[in-house]
Amino acid sequence: MTAPRLMLLDTASLYFRAYFGVPESMKSPDGQPVNAVRGLLDFITRLVQDHRPDQLVACMDADWRPQWRVDLIPSYKTHRLAEGAAEGEEEVPDTLAPQVPVIEAVLDAIGIARVGVAGYEADDVIGTLATAATGPVQIVTGDRDLFQLVDDARAVTVLYPVKGVGHPQVVDDAYIEEKYGVGAASYADLAALRGDTSDGLPGVKGIGEKTAAQLLRTYGDLAGVRAAALNPASKITPARRKNLLDGSAYLDVAPTVVGVARDVPLPAFDPALPAEPIDPMTLESLSTRWGLGTSLTRTLAALAEAGQGA
Repeated sequence: MTAPRLMLLDTASLYFRAYFGVPESMKSPDGQPVNAVRGLLDFITRLVQDHRPDQLVACMDADWRPQWRVDLIPSYKTHRLAEGAAEGEEEVPDTLAPQVPVIEAVLDAIGIARVGVAGYEADDVIGTLATAATGPVQIVTGDRDLFQLVDDARAVTVLYPVKGVGHPQVVDDAYIEEKYGVGAASYADLAALRGDTSDGLPGVKGIGEKTAAQLLRTYGDLAGVRAAALNPASKITPARRKNLLDGSAYLDVAPTVVGVARDVPLPAFDPALPAEPIDPMTLESLSTRWGLGTSLTRTLAALAEAGQGA
């Protein structure tokens, strides 16, 4: 029996992209924006039509800024904290926040598995599911952090929607090697050394992407780079050596923060692609209430067609 093809959605990444890519003029009958809801449904339709997964999981941020990561690097995602909001609340555009519960309700009524785990980000759910999968995995995300999960031997790739989900960059080991100068297995080490201002990760002073890649190619991995920095006989320049040693406290914890968890305790769920809605009455009510129209119709048609071809 052929192992199922699993597609994992970095859901927040996709509905943020939908929100900013679809005009706010797309509204419900009572005038509330539904651009993120309808945009996400359109994305799902295109992904199912183009890639024909057997299983589909919408992975959620039950905790977008887990305390265990903040404890290690306090600056982690601090710039995304909402001013004047409840402690720890993420800054989300005013007209997007009300759409998120609608997205969740629609996915649930369709029967698309929606998985989030307290204390973990969607990335960690994706990492756990990708690691446990027995067949090909496609991860749909606009987040480069998930490149660390790419594994040609296990057929784990990332669909990175540079020009939208209809024309994604297929990220495999060869792409990462060409783009970053290291293999996928070294991507997390590169990210730790380089840092990422969008996530509040400082990186090591004076070490950008190209330097990080060169160090990893020379010394194998982050542990090798750090060992070379401690070895006076190594060929690391004095300035770079000083920066690496000065960054020791950061490098002690960065791999844990940057690394995607792969052992999240997941709830029971059914990842099978639903051929028909699991709760059609609720879905019809949601469609009427929010004016989901052809976006929902097309999604259901694509799921039904995929089910017939299974």
